[in-house]
Amino acid sequence: MAEINVTPLVDVMLVLLIIFMVTAPLLNAGVPIDLPDSNAKPLDQTPKQTNLSITPDGVIYLDQVVVDPGTLPDRLAALDCGSEAKRQIDLRADKGLEYGTVMAVMGELNRAGCNAISLVTNSSVSAP
Repeated sequence: MAEINVTPLVDVMLVLLIIFMVTAPLLNAGVPIDLPDSNAKPLDQTPKQTNLSITPDGVIYLDQVVVDPGTLPDRLAALDCGSEAKRQIDLRADKGLEYGTVMAVMGELNRAGCNAISLVTNSSVSAP
């Protein structure tokens, strides 16, 4: 008998297809927050970016790592924002947060010398 049995090959390919279909949605990086909408044009991406996210319950993430309360100034000082190579901070805050919470974080960023801050929003929406 000179024929090749392809059934095991098809079984392996189907299993791999299912694995990739299940894991592909999990590859989405970032902290899940509800961003506000904006009509602003997107900014160019720079190589030295740091993501700072604030969830609806006020938990702060620095590049997807939880920042313990009270340790934000120390963590920002470790970023060395005041050096020659400017570090871009992408601030992602939930739209349900109070204005004072976001401004307190921006004040800490300013105090640490991180003045290149981008406020991240959802993609452009049409004007009403």
